[in-house]
Amino acid sequence: MCALMLVQASAFAGAQIEEALADSVRSALHASIEMPGSSIVDSSDFFSTPAYRLWFEKIKIKLDANLDKRIPSERLPEWQSLQLREELLQIVWYESHRAGLEPSLVLAIINVESGFRKFAVSSAGARGLMQVMPFWVKALSDVQTAVLFQASTNVRFACVILRHYLNLENGDLSFALSRYNGLRGLSTYSQTVLAAQKNWQ
Repeated sequence: MCALMLVQASAFAGAQIEEALADSVRSALHASIEMPGSSIVDSSDFFSTPAYRLWFEKIKIKLDANLDKRIPSERLPEWQSLQLREELLQIVWYESHRAGLEPSLVLAIINVESGFRKFAVSSAGARGLMQVMPFWVKALSDVQTAVLFQASTNVRFACVILRHYLNLENGDLSFALSRYNGLRGLSTYSQTVLAAQKNWQ
């Protein structure tokens, strides 16, 4: 059996479309991915702020309810540890702020795309928590695509990609979300994510 259990992602998990990137855009995205000194390991002060603590205490309750209410056969072993759950929330808070996104939006995308399954793989090949397509890794970094099963890497790529789509769509979140799902224009996917976002606010 493969060491990584790959599970089917949600029905909404689409595939970001590979696009030709101008050199300037590719360089900017690469810099956002590889930004030195931006590891959350070195950012303990970032999580001692009152804003983070208030958010964490509220969202932790919601995350615990989401993960623990599942029937035993659907519970996710990767999040049984309370410490790992806290680390996930730290990643979401940190990476969403780096990209200028709402943490509630990032959690909503995780919820809709993978149902918090860290090792999810869609029929289109999108991987991990936020269902990032492997071509992004090949285009923007020198690492192996398996890194998309790491929570911190997956969320960073996804946040940078969504920010890129927001810029392309002049800040229109609905259109940016549609692009994220491999579509263009308004879609039920955008509506589903925005509805889910309310549960993470």
